[in-house]
Amino acid sequence: MGQQTFEFLLLAMSALAVIVFVALYYVRAGYGMFHTPKWGLSVNNKLGWVLMEAPVFLVMLYLWWNSSVRFDAAPFLFFLLFELHYFQRSFLFPFLMKGKSRMPLAIMLMGVVFNVLNGLMQGEWLFYLAPEGLYTDAWLSTPSFWLGIILFFIGMGINLHSDSVIRHLRKPGDTRHYLPQKGMYRYVTSGNYFGELVEWIGFAVLTCSPAAWVFVLWTFANLAPRANSIRNRYREEFGKDAVGKKEKNDSFYLLNLNSISFLFQEMMKAKHNI
Repeated sequence: MGQQTFEFLLLAMSALAVIVFVALYYVRAGYGMFHTPKWGLSVNNKLGWVLMEAPVFLVMLYLWWNSSVRFDAAPFLFFLLFELHYFQRSFLFPFLMKGKSRMPLAIMLMGVVFNVLNGLMQGEWLFYLAPEGLYTDAWLSTPSFWLGIILFFIGMGINLHSDSVIRHLRKPGDTRHYLPQKGMYRYVTSGNYFGELVEWIGFAVLTCSPAAWVFVLWTFANLAPRANSIRNRYREEFGKDAVGKKEKNDSFYLLNLNSISFLFQEMMKAKHNI
């Protein structure tokens, strides 16, 4: 991928993220608790997750293996961190899921397209387009790298624990919904989404990659509206008072225009490295 194509991809993906962010406040993505027949053909939820998430794992693996820097310390570590997340998301998480829910085929295919494009964005920058000499061994001793590592693993820990809390809300055969109360759910209504956002902010900080900051924007654009829908669903089922205790601290509502502005500023700073 050439430099101009890469820059166009970043701009196009950023613009599309804004459109998706607005659209998801009007259209609920029909998977999980919001699945409805109106989304048309659907597949087994476990199979859908594997087919949707595995492409980005494979694209990143292909780009890394065919690069000349694949065993340089910094790019190799970036690769391992990215693949660690998506190995869990593609090949472990789906088989830990309970229930017999289904995923709309349309959502699965949209996820495949996004994941392929995201894998291209991340891999092209880290292994091919980053300025020569940027990711030397010295990068691993910079403050941004260590701050990013800390955020990455804190976010991953929150995400994994929050997923576990959700899985253990119901006993076998129970189909009712429950309000999660453990871990990060004591403070926010969507602890798993909060953890994932922190994780990818950490990855963007530790790599200072413009592509990684676009991914942060996409993560927010995709998960913030869904967190809002889940909050509203909880308010309908459990009452405003039960959920209101969390709303004061809900991170998705503390991420206001200033926070989004900060993300764009960091993206622009990183872009100067191109």
